[in-house]
Order: sequence, then structure tokens, then C-alpha cells
Amino acid sequence: MTRIIDNLAQVAHSYDALFVDLWGCLHNGVEPFKDAVVALQTYRASGGKVLLLTNSPRPRASVKRQLERIGVPTDTYDEIATSGDSAQIAMAAGMVGRKVYHLGPEHDLSFFEDENGPINVERVPLDQAEGIVCTGLFDDLTETPDDYRLTILDGKTRGLKLLCANPDISVDVGDKRIFCAGAIAQAYTEAGGTSLYFGKPHSPIYQLAYARLAGISARRIDNDRILCIGDGINTDIRGGVAEDLDTLFITGGLAANEIHGIDGKPDETKLAEFIKSNKLSPTFTIGHLR
Repeated sequence: MTRIIDNLAQVAHSYDALFVDLWGCLHNGVEPFKDAVVALQTYRASGGKVLLLTNSPRPRASVKRQLERIGVPTDTYDEIATSGDSAQIAMAAGMVGRKVYHLGPEHDLSFFEDENGPINVERVPLDQAEGIVCTGLFDDLTETPDDYRLTILDGKTRGLKLLCANPDISVDVGDKRIFCAGAIAQAYTEAGGTSLYFGKPHSPIYQLAYARLAGISARRIDNDRILCIGDGINTDIRGGVAEDLDTLFITGGLAANEIHGIDGKPDETKLAEFIKSNKLSPTFTIGHLR
């Protein structure tokens, strides 16, 4: 049975490390959530490790710069692991070929460079591509997956695999909900194409997270001492459960309209129905990270 808590401090002593989602938990794409920042700073001050685990299609260096731009203090976390990192490794290994069509905005071009420089792939037009790399929509403020029906049909017909750099279907930027690469990949799969995923809830990003956590820890941290925090029931929570990790579901993010009562806290009846319908049971739930 999921336990509703009021703040992270109630359970933090049971964990040596946190895997924390970004959008909807630590920030809204425009500014950080002050209570969440304080909660993580307090946790780190007690000796805990905070690894930001995000489905952002950007590599960690780019995500770190983004966090700095929107005002997330650097003492809020210890390390970052992104879906972009995991997908980048797969792309560099040639999983969708060496000539790829990039479906995504220009500000995601950092995906094609790692810490050693440009990755050995060539971005080409769709009709010359051996595979598709999707980091998002070209214009996520105005477009939806329906705008890509012809691209999806063309890629599927030619048997191209689609590498999805961000499995999230949607995310909230301020008060606006926009589609992510996962929405394109979902549509591609539904059309009969093959989509490859490396972020939450899939295993590759967790393997990367464990490795990076080991790199910042003086001793081994067992899985039963790691808590996954996020607002995506089918990404953050499903992934944590699949990895046999405890989870803290933030109900005030993507699922707020379905779960919250008038006081901004999870409504117990709505929460129970939501959990039952998704066939998942988070260890804990909270309205907002604090």
C-alpha cells in the first residue's frame, strides 16, 4: 500500500542516495521549485547522495548548463545521468547506422557531441538516412505528433529504426504542456515501425546511473538504499519498480489534474484509483517534493 507523506525528511534516513527526476519535481522548465531545492540541499547536508536522473535528450553537460540558467543551485545535487547520455552511447555504437536523420530542434544538437567532440555519425536528409534519431519535435510549442504522419510513414515503410532520446510523452513548461520525443516514438511504433528506448523506464539509463553513483560514493550503495523520485507514473515509477527500487511519486506534476484535491495534496480515493488503473504501487507519494 502506498504511503502518503508530507515531506522527504520523513523517509530520507532510510536511503543513502536519491535518483531524482527534473521536470515536475525540481523545476518546471522555467524556474526551480524552492521547496524541492531546500529538501535536496538538506538531504545532501546529512550525507546523502543526489543523482539527477532525467529523460532529457541532452547530455549531462548540457543539462547542467540548463540548470544553471534557470537558477538551480549546484549544491542541490552530486551527479547527473540523462536519457540523452544513454541514447548517445547507443548511437555512437552504430545502433541506427552512421547516416541518421535528426528529428528534433536545433538546441538539441549537443546530442551529437560527447565529451571528446563530435560523434562519428552524419546527419543527412530522411531519404538518405539509415536510421532516425528523435530528440523531440522541431517546434514543440506549436506542433503535435500528428504533424509528423508523413515522416513516420516514410521511415516505417523504409524499415528505418528510430532511436528515441527521450521516452517522455509530454512535459510541463511553466503552465504549458508540450509533447516530447516519446510521443513521436509511440506514434512510430503504433504505425508499425521499430522504436529504441534508453531512458526511463528502460534499463540502460539505470545501469548508467548506478555507474555514476559508484563514481561519487566512497562505498557501495545497495539498491535497497536508493529512492527514485518522480512525477511520471510510466517512466519514473515504472522504471524504479522494474529495478526493484523504492519510489516516491510526485502527484503534483503530470498527474495533478487526476489525483489532487482542492488543498493541492493527493486525494486518497483518486490516488487509489490512479494506482489501480496503472497497475503500479509506489512506495510513497507526496504532492510536491519538499
